[in-house]
Amino acid sequence: MDVQKTTEKTIRDGGILAMLYFDLHAATKEAAQQLGTGFVDHLIKTPGVVYALGEIDEPLEGGEGKNCSTSIAVKILTKDFLTLAMLCMNNSPFSVEILRPDEIRLPLNQVHELLGTLAATTAEYKKYIVTKIAKPEEIAEFQRQLGIRAELGKKILEKKGEKRD
Repeated sequence: MDVQKTTEKTIRDGGILAMLYFDLHAATKEAAQQLGTGFVDHLIKTPGVVYALGEIDEPLEGGEGKNCSTSIAVKILTKDFLTLAMLCMNNSPFSVEILRPDEIRLPLNQVHELLGTLAATTAEYKKYIVTKIAKPEEIAEFQRQLGIRAELGKKILEKKGEKRD
């Protein structure tokens, strides 16, 4: 594969070249390096990733009874912004730097999908947090609010259906 030609074509077609930075912790230096290698391999195999090249820093000893820590810098080319956004949501890099292009234009369908995914992810996090720390009556109120939200969503979809008819 000619990396430069592939990069140019992908960016022309809406792709994004970025640097993603991750931290990683493990019991030993070897385990940290193995986890880092496996993580980069996971990124490479993610649908929508054209290529990824990761550099794993030398793990630092955490002291007795503490984990080793390292960071991974990954240069990644994705077919579109949505793929990059999903990677960030699913893998939580501590920093993201978009290298190219200088400006990003998104088709409306990608904007809708991204916003829907952000909303669903946030709702899942809220649900998880509430069910772990809330009192039973707070959980019941949260469930009630989810029911209201579902009903409102149903009404919106019904209105959209009526407008199309």
